[in-house]
Amino acid sequence: QVQLVESGGGLAQAGGSLRLSCAASGRTLSSSTIGWFRQAPGKEREFVAAISWSGGVTYYADSVKGRFTISRDNAKNTVYLQMNSLKPEDTAVYYCAATWLGQATMSRYDYHYWGQGTQVTVSS
Repeated sequence: QVQLVESGGGLAQAGGSLRLSCAASGRTLSSSTIGWFRQAPGKEREFVAAISWSGGVTYYADSVKGRFTISRDNAKNTVYLQMNSLKPEDTAVYYCAATWLGQATMSRYDYHYWGQGTQVTVSS
């Protein structure tokens, strides 16, 4: 069983930055794909970014491309999401998720394990 715990959320001003972390326990993440998703009130959970097990392949939603960066440290069993130039529309609960399908994927249905989420609020 894998437990994922997100941290680093909070309140930021528009144009500011936050760094989210996703720490895993119970299983090494070194062979997994990790994705970040977010869900705003009244909206469906949407894809934000994903990174392959090696870190060599990354995907981003168009809405965050150029502003967010996903990275991983397999030695620390942790994945990060650096969020810069934040906008009020980035406000949501952010979730990390893991899959061992073997390739990076943007579909939430491909992810088997999810964290509890961390709130990100961006004020204008």
